[in-house]
Amino acid sequence: MWEHRALYVAISPFYILFAVFGLFPIGFSLYLAFHKWDGIGVMTFNGLNNFKYMLTDAEFWQAVGNTFMIWIYSTIPMLFFALIIAFLLHAPFVKFRTLFRVGYFLPNVTSIVAVAIIFGALFANNYGFLNYLLQSVGLPVVEWLNAPWGIKVAISSMVVWRWTGYNAVIYLAGLQSIPQTLYEAAKIDGASAIQSFFRITIPMLRPVILFTVITSTIGGMQLFTEPQVLVGNDGGAGAAGMTIVLYLYRESFINNYFGYGAAVGWGMFLIIALFSIVNWKLVQGKSS
Repeated sequence: MWEHRALYVAISPFYILFAVFGLFPIGFSLYLAFHKWDGIGVMTFNGLNNFKYMLTDAEFWQAVGNTFMIWIYSTIPMLFFALIIAFLLHAPFVKFRTLFRVGYFLPNVTSIVAVAIIFGALFANNYGFLNYLLQSVGLPVVEWLNAPWGIKVAISSMVVWRWTGYNAVIYLAGLQSIPQTLYEAAKIDGASAIQSFFRITIPMLRPVILFTVITSTIGGMQLFTEPQVLVGNDGGAGAAGMTIVLYLYRESFINNYFGYGAAVGWGMFLIIALFSIVNWKLVQGKSS
């Protein structure tokens, strides 16, 4: 080992940074979850009380419900549109494919704060662009950001707009890996385009679909910037935009309950792990 010390020194910056900014925060948050701390004073051991309070905290469970509703509103249409876009980009009659791929990927690299401000203007209650369109066709104005369902729709729209192109590029990579000989053999056997789609494309894309579902689940459970910029730290009307991470942020950095915030973080970790396992079992079960 000593004779290879130069190699270990060369790769040590990564492990040092990972230990400082990766392992230490994880371990400290677990330690903090069993204590009461306002961020300045002395920590006091609190046992399991933070976790017990979390299980009976109505605001926490409302945040969990909001997060799941926004995840459903955003993930299903996002993956559906991504699959359609990927098929169109993969079609032989489409020209300028590279231009379209770049265009669909641009929302993913756009600043989420700028996106939230733009969508805030689109869904504004009084002078928003959507209300202008509704009024132009004789429909009544909708107070999007004063209604719980409107807040969830606005946040979900931001997620769909930002991540549809990203998932379309992943689906496109999966489509390009399917051998064309399978489609040619199916065509010779008299299979229709729909039969080829459900009997060849979907089964061959299942690992890619599983990947996008898992990553969308993890990302959907960690929504923070979109609701925080759009409706503020309190989640807007009826706290309809209060997601789990926004609730963690408010309890930790606004109310200075760092111990309880750490417990909420570990609760969120367990929810994401369980939900990811359920998704994995569902997709794998269908494949078997």
